Amino acid sequence: MYTAATLRTQTVKDLGKLAEKIGVEGWRAMRKDELVRALVRAAKRKAAKRANGRAASNRKTTAKKKAPARSSVTAKASTPKAKKKLLARKPTDPRIVRKIQRANESREQRKNLATGKKRNSKAPVVERDQVVLLVRDAYWLQAIWELSRQNIERAQAAMAAQWHTARPVLRLVQADAGATTNAAERLVREIDIHGGVKTWYIDVQDSPKNYRVDIGYVSGNGKYCSLARSNSVTTPRPGATEPAAGDWEDIADNCEKIYALSGGYSEETGGELQELFEERLGRRMGSPVGTQFGVGADKSLGRQSNFDFDVDAELIVYGATKPNSHVTLAGTPVKLRPDGSFSARLSMPDRRQVLPVVASSPDGAEQRTVVLAVERNTKVMEPKVKESTG
Repeated sequence: MYTAATLRTQTVKDLGKLAEKIGVEGWRAMRKDELVRALVRAAKRKAAKRANGRAASNRKTTAKKKAPARSSVTAKASTPKAKKKLLARKPTDPRIVRKIQRANESREQRKNLATGKKRNSKAPVVERDQVVLLVRDAYWLQAIWELSRQNIERAQAAMAAQWHTARPVLRLVQADAGATTNAAERLVREIDIHGGVKTWYIDVQDSPKNYRVDIGYVSGNGKYCSLARSNSVTTPRPGATEPAAGDWEDIADNCEKIYALSGGYSEETGGELQELFEERLGRRMGSPVGTQFGVGADKSLGRQSNFDFDVDAELIVYGATKPNSHVTLAGTPVKLRPDGSFSARLSMPDRRQVLPVVASSPDGAEQRTVVLAVERNTKVMEPKVKESTG
């Protein structure tokens, strides 16, 4: 701002230029002192306007700065509510947390097929990995497995990131009789299983068929990791065997039959099946001479010349028709039961027989015939004598 002292040091000509610049009215008619006073007043007015402008600008700036502050206050006021909502979604309740933990533990336990005890347990740890397939009857198989914890860990490492979507399964495979390669095998189905058990029952159809199972994990994208492969078995024809019960006490009563149906006497079957039976039943499995008396028992007992073995066979024909009908078997009348069923026993010599079975309706208006062709061919093999080993 100009002062009177500084203005007086300037010439009238300079003061006139300054007055013209500032916009002082009537400056041309003013003398030097009047110009000085007019310039001072003009400078004060200009300074006052400038000051008022700064104040107004400051007020606007302050208002602008405060406006976001109000919005931030609003935001701050709303933020805790939003946070509370977010926090409310999280299970902070200890009971809910424990429930989720138990659910996760249960899921992992159902996924874990290891049958051994924990490493810090005093119980023995399973060191072998095997799955054995048993034939229970024409329509049911039983898979029994033992898997080590190390085998499960190897599968987890092999599947890497896909382990999270993996689920334990039994793969039922059907093979042609006498097949020695995987090319002759066909996957029948995948059966979802779970941990905490060592056995699983599998229903099958269209007996007799050859089967085996493979136990492992399959991921969400179909990748399969095998843990163990079973022996091959052949299911019997329907009606050829009585249904077996489900535990080892009942298996003990039928152990020889189940062992044989499951391939126990087959040369292609490994020792896992025999080992499992011997472990569960507490007895040796194998040929009767070897298991009951030991190798070379016949010689030690002196029974070489007194060991007789006779086998014969007969044919049983049975059926049913309408009561009071007339039935003949190879021309011989057959007596019917009150419900129309019948059965007859015939000898089976070593030859081929053609047996017509004829049924006539009670009124004689209709006749039906079924022809049975059967053949017996008996062959006596040379005896085998086992030498004593000790």
